[in-house]
Amino acid sequence: MEQSAQRRVPIESQRVDAPLTSSAVLLTLTLTDPAAGSEAVRIVRGVLADLEDITKNVAFRDLDAALACTVGIGSDVWDAVTGAARPAELHPFRGVVGAVHTAPSTPGDLFVHIRANRRDLCFELERQLLDRLHGAVLVTDETVGFRYFDARDLLGFVDGTANPVGDALPAATLVDASDPAADPAAHGGSYLVAQKYVHSLAAWNRMSVEQQEAVIGRTKLDNIELADASASEQKSHKTLSTITDDDGVEHDILRDNMPFGSPGHGEFGTYFIGYTARLWVIERMLERMFLGDPPGKHDRLLDASTALTGGVFFVPPAGLLAGLGD
Repeated sequence: MEQSAQRRVPIESQRVDAPLTSSAVLLTLTLTDPAAGSEAVRIVRGVLADLEDITKNVAFRDLDAALACTVGIGSDVWDAVTGAARPAELHPFRGVVGAVHTAPSTPGDLFVHIRANRRDLCFELERQLLDRLHGAVLVTDETVGFRYFDARDLLGFVDGTANPVGDALPAATLVDASDPAADPAAHGGSYLVAQKYVHSLAAWNRMSVEQQEAVIGRTKLDNIELADASASEQKSHKTLSTITDDDGVEHDILRDNMPFGSPGHGEFGTYFIGYTARLWVIERMLERMFLGDPPGKHDRLLDASTALTGGVFFVPPAGLLAGLGD
């Protein structure tokens, strides 16, 4: 009885901790006219205000499919779209140019993250949202992601092992209103960094399994963590993406990465989706990956992976979006 009642409740919008699912749609949108008071802004505000109802109407078709939707708003349109105080760390994606590899900054005013355990529900929600947004936005990127075997990426390794769980999850992803040092304009929301990477499987598969494991920092078959390299040695992806502050405190993020691809077009990739309460954590992670730590020793995963896009967004709490319709 209790389980049946639980299935009668859809996942509320803007839940960054929604369950990891087998399917996802990742949309990057730009406004056709980002000026405050424009028709495009009016339409976008109306759709965001109705986001929870639109999502709920699709989710009720199969509540067990765990349909969820979060929308992040970019720095360039935050003021015009929300009229709310600006979160302190919100700014355009800062590209990182290393000696060998680059993390580019690409256009994006809105990021829509739809996920469910049914591809058709993702499709239907995307269709309804874009119908409502017609004329107000341009789609700059549309990617359909899928869960690959036992949560592996297309390189064959388990992805997301380091995600926080339990009480550590909201602490890592949501700006805490109870923290006197937290930005009051960001309470209850989350920073979102989105990057689309494509992989060269040919380059990756030229490595032995042992070499691949050294690059990732975990064993390939059973996902066992390998020992960290010394300070002066080449560090693994696992080590470079582990961030500690000046007091030695480690800061987690939530990764909801999704594989994507088309074998017929030779496309194989990973869409990085990182939710965090502290944007600087992901920014430092990218610096360590692309510039190296020590400098010059970049993340060797990038030798088989190319970043195509890069965007920073803020995911406000559902109440803020609902208020846009007032």
